[in-house]
Amino acid sequence: MESEELIRQIMSEVMANLGKDQVSFAKKPAASGGVDASSYPLGEKMPGQIKAATGKVLADFSVAKVKSGELAADDFRIAPETLEMQAQVAESVGRDSLARNMRRAAELIKVPDAELLQVYNALRPYRSTKAELYGLANDLETKYGCSVNAAFIKEAADVYEKRGRLKAE
Repeated sequence: MESEELIRQIMSEVMANLGKDQVSFAKKPAASGGVDASSYPLGEKMPGQIKAATGKVLADFSVAKVKSGELAADDFRIAPETLEMQAQVAESVGRDSLARNMRRAAELIKVPDAELLQVYNALRPYRSTKAELYGLANDLETKYGCSVNAAFIKEAADVYEKRGRLKAE
């Protein structure tokens, strides 16, 4: 079985089992209260509510500010509240999987890029032991409060164990 196909199959199984354990995707209030499909596209209908992780609003972005150096790379990271609004829009049109993805992404905003890359590489088949994946999940939860992603990684580790896709110890 090809690696990409295997990863798709495993992720499909993990996604199918998400609601069966302690994983929760509780709705969180958006910065401006609830939003729905009538608020979409958010950038056009509520630009003052669209924020970067640094607090800058959409109106603060321009090519001129990029060229002048007024905007740094960190200014282009989306705020968790903005992703939550996107999740609410997705839910309002029945796109629950997309909403869950947005909420997982919002939880990962505070994780440094280098650590996210480590997570990505660790989740590839045969790259980690179950203990390593559980340790990674615990670190994400303890250091960054990523409880949903931690549960997701632990569930992936359990699926890998069932399918014989863990690194040999």
